[in-house]
Formats: sequence, C-alpha cells, structure tokens
Amino acid sequence: MKTPISIIADALVRERQRSGLSLTEVARRAGIAKSTLSQLEAGLGNPGIETLWSLCVTLNIPFSRLMEPEPCRMQVIRRGEGPSVTADLADYQAALLAACPPGARRDIYLLEVQPGSDRLSQPHSPNTIEHIIVAKGRALVGPVDAAVELEVGDYITYPGDEPHIFRALEADTLALLVMEHS
Repeated sequence: MKTPISIIADALVRERQRSGLSLTEVARRAGIAKSTLSQLEAGLGNPGIETLWSLCVTLNIPFSRLMEPEPCRMQVIRRGEGPSVTADLADYQAALLAACPPGARRDIYLLEVQPGSDRLSQPHSPNTIEHIIVAKGRALVGPVDAAVELEVGDYITYPGDEPHIFRALEADTLALLVMEHS
C-alpha cells in the first residue's frame, strides 16, 4: 500500500504536468520555495494543509485529487489509517476516504441495524459504488463472497452492482451509507 506522501507526490507530478507549468512557476504561484515543491514531488517532507491547498489553487484542482488512492473495486480503511493531512495552524486532521468522480451522484443514508436481520442486497444499477462507515457497534459488510468485519470508525467501499450484505454484529449498530451512482 502506498504511503500518503507518495500518493500526494504522484498526484503533484501528474497534475503539474497536466497543467503544463514548470516546477518553478507552480512554486512561485503557490508562494512556496521551489526546493519545497521538488521535495514534495519526490515524496519527501510532511506538507501541511495550507501548503497543499495553495498548490491545489495554483493547479486548479480539488484538494481531494492530491489524496486519491489508486482505483480499486473494494477498499477498507481502518480508523486511524488512510491518507490524511494535518493543519499547521490548528489542531485539525482530515482523512480522505473517497473522492467523488466526475459525473457521479451520491445519496447518503444513516443505517440503524439490529443483529439477526441480515440485509442481503441484490445488485443495484451498473456502476453503483457503496461507501460505509461504522459509527456505532460492529458489522459484517461488503460483497457476499468477500464481506469484512468493521468496527467503529472503519470505512469500506465496494461495488454495489454485485450481491452484498450488511449484518449487524452488535445491538443498535449505526452506519453511514453513501451510494454513488454514475
């Protein structure tokens, strides 16, 4: 698995090249030293949100694009894992779980589930993706043939256009479900 800084480094190089701007020009417009940008593109350093935000404005990209992990069909992020950045000027940390792809629509649901009543879902529309974060309790979630046990704060994404399950493993399990439709 790639580290957060290596994901950011790859994205910075990709987006700077896409923009057609030189390293020197991006650094100048972002108000950072050329050596700082060079180190970030090399996967070195520990950039703060302010520096990354300035680079995003300069490159005209959403902040989430810097932290997009490599695409995969199923992903689990345990609480405390996943790409995150911290602010230099505040006690604030943001962890990107998923960026919305172009042309997608998302619906958000709060799930309240009790043990003993599995939710077996048949495939939804083609290209539907489900994202779930457990807020309380524990649950078995995901494709029927590859479901994963999740605890509070864990995140999973998987294809919603395959048979999938949500099984509460504790009473009063709460989860946030985001359905993404293309």
